[in-house]
Amino acid sequence: MRIEARGCVIRSFRPDDAPSLAANANHWAVWSQLRDSMPHPYTVEHAAAFIEVMLRQHQETAFAVDVAGQAMGSVGITFQTDINRHTAEIGYWLGRPYWGNGIATDAVRTVSAWAFDRFPLMRIFAVPFADNPASCRVLEKAGYVFEGCLRSSAVKDGRVKDQLVFALLP
Repeated sequence: MRIEARGCVIRSFRPDDAPSLAANANHWAVWSQLRDSMPHPYTVEHAAAFIEVMLRQHQETAFAVDVAGQAMGSVGITFQTDINRHTAEIGYWLGRPYWGNGIATDAVRTVSAWAFDRFPLMRIFAVPFADNPASCRVLEKAGYVFEGCLRSSAVKDGRVKDQLVFALLP
């Protein structure tokens, strides 16, 4: 897949993305806002293994956020199951040098539109940590609506954290 967005290109991962992906993911400020499935420190070997899994997916749902020909982050959706089968969660991250330029907003907006066009989704949601106002702003600028707070719903880096729920409908 390849979609031109305003500040980036959303595209399929390539094996040669591993060094740039690792360089951008291997920062505490990035890791501190992500799920624990993202290791820290994040090595080229972690990136290569992640890319290998992404390339083997039957249905591609996670993509590189490409700036100037390099993978500077990732954006993707995770389908929910059972009664939530027409719902997906969006996740995204971007290397710290690229924060504050609207790139994450463009990536979220682009992949959300792509997902609604391609799949029978009724809803896409995100649950950023409450102490991450920049991520909340990304979602708001991409059209997501704040729905509520999940109090004391996560533990990250040994700290109990609230998560906020944002959602987008077609």
